[in-house]
Amino acid sequence: ARSCVVPMLSTLSLTLSYQVGVPSGRAAIATRSAGGPAMMARTPLMAGNWKMNTDLDEAVALAKAVSAEADKASGVDVAVCVPSPFLIPVKEALAGGKVGLGAQDCHWEDAGAFTGAISTSMIKSVGSDYVLAGHSERRAVFGDSDADVNKKVLKILAGGLKAILCIGELKEERESGETFNVCATQLSEGLAGVDAAMMKDIVIAYEPVWAIGTGLTATPEVAQETHAYIRSWFVENYSQEVADAVVIQYGGSVNDNNVDDLMACADIDGALVGGASLKADSFGRIVNYVKK
Repeated sequence: ARSCVVPMLSTLSLTLSYQVGVPSGRAAIATRSAGGPAMMARTPLMAGNWKMNTDLDEAVALAKAVSAEADKASGVDVAVCVPSPFLIPVKEALAGGKVGLGAQDCHWEDAGAFTGAISTSMIKSVGSDYVLAGHSERRAVFGDSDADVNKKVLKILAGGLKAILCIGELKEERESGETFNVCATQLSEGLAGVDAAMMKDIVIAYEPVWAIGTGLTATPEVAQETHAYIRSWFVENYSQEVADAVVIQYGGSVNDNNVDDLMACADIDGALVGGASLKADSFGRIVNYVKK
């Protein structure tokens, strides 16, 4: 089986790769091809997060191009999380294809005097499949707490939608060796009230905040170490069955140059893609990653 260890992608990731309590002499880590039946049963999810980008015409054109790229792929689920004004036209542009539709955020109330907010029933009514919850930009820019994220997750599930729960550490938390503790806290608080049966509608997206939009990407070794920890958290807090089934995406400057090595790792089950998802050719290459 091919090792996930590749040359370090940046000086930062070289420094960070030994902050998680793993012996520095480690030569290889678990690979996707050697992950066993449980890993092979998980269908990877490649989701594009368009953030606050595109206008109407650009969104429709991009959706059509992504749909065409996704039609070439096998053994992978694909979704795009688009700005809320474009949910309906993008849904129409994706009609007849295999790409799922996602919203980027929601509010936990059913309805009422919440100017600017959108409810899960609104999102469901326009044909969405997924909703992001807890993205680092929602946490940092808009002040979403773990309790807020939890209320959103529970509302997303109650509305018959799938939640993509985003977790991840800041640069200073990585450097101080707190990565696992941060992830454990965000998981335990974000998933409060979510039982094992509900986990079938949860996707976890591990996004180290220091790698989002910076061009810095965790090496496959660093990403796999953290993904393996996250999966072990589910063993301890849910069950081996839930841990084996949960899809754990990696996010943080994923692009067409690094996706193959990231996806070779046993516990990386797809990607939540930011900037590269705004270019159909780049996202298409990610969706059609080379399996190793």
